[in-house]
Amino acid sequence: MSKLAKIEALLFVAGEDGLKVHQLAEILSLPPTGVIQSLEKLAEQYEVNPDSSLTLLETSKTYKLVTKPEFAEILRAYSRAPINQSLSRAALETLSIIAYKQPITRVEIDDIRGVNSSGALAKLLAFELVREDGKKEVIGRPNLYVTTDYFLDYMGINHLDELPIVEETELVAEESQLFIERTDIDENQ
Repeated sequence: MSKLAKIEALLFVAGEDGLKVHQLAEILSLPPTGVIQSLEKLAEQYEVNPDSSLTLLETSKTYKLVTKPEFAEILRAYSRAPINQSLSRAALETLSIIAYKQPITRVEIDDIRGVNSSGALAKLLAFELVREDGKKEVIGRPNLYVTTDYFLDYMGINHLDELPIVEETELVAEESQLFIERTDIDENQ
Protein backbone atom coordinates (compact mmCIF):
# COMPACT_ATOMS: atom_id res chain seq x y z
CA MET A 1 0.00 0.00 0.00
CA SER A 2 1.59 3.28 -1.11
CA LYS A 3 1.91 6.47 0.93
CA LEU A 4 -0.26 8.26 -1.61
CA ALA A 5 -3.04 5.68 -1.25
CA LYS A 6 -2.89 5.98 2.54
CA ILE A 7 -3.05 9.79 2.38
CA GLU A 8 -5.92 9.62 -0.10
CA ALA A 9 -7.86 7.21 2.15
CA LEU A 10 -7.33 9.43 5.20
CA LEU A 11 -8.42 12.57 3.34
CA PHE A 12 -11.47 10.75 1.98
CA VAL A 13 -12.56 9.68 5.47
CA ALA A 14 -11.81 13.13 6.95
CA GLY A 15 -14.33 14.61 4.52
CA GLU A 16 -15.00 18.31 4.67
CA ASP A 17 -12.91 18.66 7.84
CA GLY A 18 -9.74 17.71 6.02
CA LEU A 19 -6.43 17.05 7.75
CA LYS A 20 -3.38 19.14 8.51
CA VAL A 21 0.13 18.06 7.54
CA HIS A 22 1.11 17.40 11.14
CA GLN A 23 -1.95 15.15 11.61
CA LEU A 24 -1.09 13.13 8.50
CA ALA A 25 2.55 12.95 9.59
CA GLU A 26 1.57 11.67 13.02
CA ILE A 27 -0.90 9.06 11.74
CA LEU A 28 1.49 7.79 9.05
CA SER A 29 4.67 8.09 11.16
CA LEU A 30 6.29 10.22 8.46
CA PRO A 31 8.22 13.48 8.61
CA PRO A 32 6.11 16.54 7.67
CA THR A 33 8.36 17.24 4.67
CA GLY A 34 7.65 13.75 3.33
CA VAL A 35 3.92 14.30 3.76
CA ILE A 36 4.11 17.62 1.91
CA GLN A 37 5.98 15.98 -0.98
CA SER A 38 3.38 13.21 -1.12
CA LEU A 39 0.54 15.74 -1.07
CA GLU A 40 2.15 17.63 -3.97
CA LYS A 41 2.52 14.39 -5.91
CA LEU A 42 -1.12 13.43 -5.20
CA ALA A 43 -2.32 16.88 -6.30
CA GLU A 44 -0.32 16.53 -9.53
CA GLN A 45 -1.80 13.08 -10.21
CA TYR A 46 -5.33 14.46 -9.85
CA GLU A 47 -4.45 17.45 -12.05
CA VAL A 48 -3.18 15.42 -14.99
CA ASN A 49 -5.72 12.58 -14.80
CA PRO A 50 -8.76 13.46 -16.94
CA ASP A 51 -10.55 10.37 -15.60
CA SER A 52 -10.47 11.64 -12.01
CA SER A 53 -13.17 13.96 -10.71
CA LEU A 54 -11.11 14.76 -7.61
CA THR A 55 -8.58 17.39 -6.77
CA LEU A 56 -6.67 18.32 -3.64
CA LEU A 57 -7.60 21.59 -1.93
CA GLU A 58 -5.46 23.31 0.67
CA THR A 59 -7.06 25.98 2.82
CA SER A 60 -5.77 27.29 6.12
CA LYS A 61 -3.04 24.63 6.04
CA THR A 62 -5.72 21.92 5.91
CA TYR A 63 -5.89 19.51 2.99
CA LYS A 64 -9.12 17.98 1.70
CA LEU A 65 -10.36 16.04 -1.27
CA VAL A 66 -12.89 17.96 -3.36
CA THR A 67 -14.39 17.60 -6.80
CA LYS A 68 -12.93 19.50 -9.72
CA PRO A 69 -14.78 22.72 -10.67
CA GLU A 70 -15.94 21.29 -14.01
CA PHE A 71 -18.22 18.86 -12.11
CA ALA A 72 -20.13 21.65 -10.33
CA GLU A 73 -23.13 21.59 -12.66
CA ILE A 74 -23.72 17.85 -12.48
CA LEU A 75 -23.36 17.94 -8.68
CA ARG A 76 -25.84 20.83 -8.48
CA ALA A 77 -28.28 18.77 -10.53
CA TYR A 78 -27.78 15.84 -8.16
CA SER A 79 -28.37 17.99 -5.09
CA ARG A 80 -31.60 19.36 -6.59
CA ALA A 81 -32.92 15.93 -7.53
CA PRO A 82 -36.01 14.84 -5.60
CA ILE A 83 -35.59 12.05 -3.14
CA ASN A 84 -36.42 9.14 -5.36
CA GLN A 85 -34.01 6.83 -3.67
CA SER A 86 -33.81 5.68 -0.10
CA LEU A 87 -31.47 7.42 2.28
CA SER A 88 -28.36 5.54 3.37
CA ARG A 89 -28.20 4.09 6.86
CA ALA A 90 -25.70 6.81 7.82
CA ALA A 91 -28.06 9.54 6.59
CA LEU A 92 -31.02 7.98 8.41
CA GLU A 93 -29.03 7.70 11.65
CA THR A 94 -27.91 11.30 11.33
CA LEU A 95 -31.44 12.47 10.54
CA SER A 96 -32.84 10.59 13.55
CA ILE A 97 -30.27 12.11 15.87
CA ILE A 98 -31.02 15.62 14.61
CA ALA A 99 -34.78 15.05 14.90
CA TYR A 100 -34.57 13.93 18.53
CA LYS A 101 -31.69 16.09 19.79
CA GLN A 102 -32.10 19.36 17.84
CA PRO A 103 -30.55 21.84 17.80
CA ILE A 104 -27.31 19.89 17.60
CA THR A 105 -23.81 20.38 16.15
CA ARG A 106 -22.07 18.01 13.74
CA VAL A 107 -19.47 17.18 16.39
CA GLU A 108 -22.24 16.20 18.81
CA ILE A 109 -23.77 14.01 16.08
CA ASP A 110 -20.35 12.43 15.46
CA ASP A 111 -19.99 11.72 19.19
CA ILE A 112 -23.34 9.93 19.27
CA ARG A 113 -22.71 7.94 16.06
CA GLY A 114 -19.04 7.30 16.76
CA VAL A 115 -18.05 8.21 13.19
CA ASN A 116 -17.73 11.30 11.01
CA SER A 117 -21.16 12.40 9.82
CA SER A 118 -20.17 15.18 7.43
CA GLY A 119 -21.13 13.25 4.28
CA ALA A 120 -24.53 12.21 5.63
CA LEU A 121 -25.15 15.72 6.91
CA ALA A 122 -24.25 17.22 3.52
CA LYS A 123 -26.76 14.90 1.83
CA LEU A 124 -29.49 15.81 4.34
CA LEU A 125 -28.77 19.52 3.75
CA ALA A 126 -28.87 19.01 -0.03
CA PHE A 127 -32.23 17.23 0.27
CA GLU A 128 -33.43 20.05 2.55
CA LEU A 129 -34.39 17.64 5.34
CA VAL A 130 -32.23 19.63 7.77
CA ARG A 131 -30.92 23.17 7.86
CA GLU A 132 -28.43 25.30 9.74
CA ASP A 133 -30.06 27.20 12.59
CA GLY A 134 -27.49 29.54 14.06
CA LYS A 135 -24.29 28.92 15.94
CA LYS A 136 -23.64 27.30 19.30
CA GLU A 137 -22.18 29.77 21.77
CA VAL A 138 -18.97 27.86 22.47
CA ILE A 139 -15.39 28.16 21.23
CA GLY A 140 -15.37 27.83 17.45
CA ARG A 141 -19.09 28.66 17.22
CA PRO A 142 -20.11 25.48 15.33
CA ASN A 143 -23.29 25.40 13.26
CA LEU A 144 -26.46 24.09 14.88
CA TYR A 145 -28.68 21.81 12.80
CA VAL A 146 -32.44 21.30 12.99
CA THR A 147 -35.02 19.53 10.86
CA THR A 148 -37.07 21.43 8.27
CA ASP A 149 -40.76 21.63 7.41
CA TYR A 150 -39.92 19.38 4.46
CA PHE A 151 -38.72 16.78 6.98
CA LEU A 152 -42.16 16.84 8.59
CA ASP A 153 -43.77 16.33 5.15
CA TYR A 154 -41.29 13.57 4.33
CA MET A 155 -42.13 11.81 7.60
CA GLY A 156 -45.87 12.41 7.16
CA ILE A 157 -46.25 14.26 10.45
CA ASN A 158 -47.35 17.77 11.37
CA HIS A 159 -45.13 18.38 14.38
CA LEU A 160 -42.05 16.89 16.02
CA ASP A 161 -44.21 15.84 18.98
CA GLU A 162 -45.66 13.19 16.65
CA LEU A 163 -42.32 11.38 16.37
CA PRO A 164 -42.36 7.98 18.09
CA ILE A 165 -41.27 8.18 21.71
CA VAL A 166 -37.91 6.50 22.16
CA GLU A 167 -37.02 5.60 25.70
CA GLU A 168 -33.38 5.85 26.69
CA THR A 169 -33.56 2.26 28.01
CA GLU A 170 -34.72 1.05 24.56
CA LEU A 171 -31.69 2.66 22.97
CA VAL A 172 -29.34 1.06 25.49
CA ALA A 173 -30.99 -2.35 24.92
CA GLU A 174 -30.70 -1.97 21.13
CA GLU A 175 -27.04 -0.93 21.42
CA SER A 176 -26.37 -3.93 23.69
CA GLN A 177 -28.05 -6.28 21.20
CA LEU A 178 -26.01 -4.80 18.34
CA PHE A 179 -22.85 -5.32 20.39
CA ILE A 180 -23.81 -8.96 21.07
CA GLU A 181 -24.57 -9.55 17.37
CA ARG A 182 -21.28 -7.88 16.36
CA THR A 183 -19.37 -10.03 18.88
CA ASP A 184 -21.03 -13.19 17.52
CA ILE A 185 -20.08 -12.23 13.96
CA ASP A 186 -16.48 -11.47 14.97
CA GLU A 187 -16.16 -14.79 16.83
CA ASN A 188 -17.49 -16.75 13.84
CA GLN A 189 -15.01 -15.26 11.41
